[in-house]
Amino acid sequence: MVQRILVIGDIHGACKALDQCFSRAGYNHAQDTLICLGDVTDGWPQTRECIDLLLTLPRLVYIRGNHDEMAMQWVRTGETHPGWLAQGGYATVESYDGKMPDGHLDFLTNSRLYYEQDNTLFVHAGIHPTKPLSEHNKDTFLWDRTLFKMAFDHRMDNNPPHLTRYDEIYIGHTPIHGYGYKQPLKACEVWMMDTGAGWDGVLSIMDIMTKECWTSDPVRTLYPDHKGRFKTID
Repeated sequence: MVQRILVIGDIHGACKALDQCFSRAGYNHAQDTLICLGDVTDGWPQTRECIDLLLTLPRLVYIRGNHDEMAMQWVRTGETHPGWLAQGGYATVESYDGKMPDGHLDFLTNSRLYYEQDNTLFVHAGIHPTKPLSEHNKDTFLWDRTLFKMAFDHRMDNNPPHLTRYDEIYIGHTPIHGYGYKQPLKACEVWMMDTGAGWDGVLSIMDIMTKECWTSDPVRTLYPDHKGRFKTID
């Protein structure tokens, strides 16, 4: 069997969607490499189960997302900020009954801020196109939408510009389902992988060589008794 490299968008506690993506992609845990673009936490009720599953994968590259960073801050400080809780943190706290085990914190702590391979970059939010990575700070990798906005503005161009030194860049962070896209979108050299699993979209996984893509069912239909990031915090 050919060894594949697959990339997956923001999971946001949706283990049922993760299972569907693995099944539909025929993911081989022993042979295939999986690159996760971050934000396994915050949203749907199974952050614990998601990380348990990811920890079993021998060929995993996990990139930290901004929600992962916020969840780590909760574990380390015990503080639950209302803004984080309202953006899906409540589900993470509930998933762990208020206490994340050390192994899961270690998983997040040991995650990468970005990953480079064969002039391809994988990062959660983005980069500043004209700066070397050594001049970026952590917040850029976790939060910045500059690259997304620049590429997205050229999504309809027949001859889009090349924005960076990379052949391809894969990002999550910014859901594209709100713009009507139900599968990953390429604009310039940027692949946008967040198809809204944290909200009312789907989770997407893609073979980076063939560009074949598989998606979950709409995540809200998998958790009909949960509001996910739509939950109101009193």
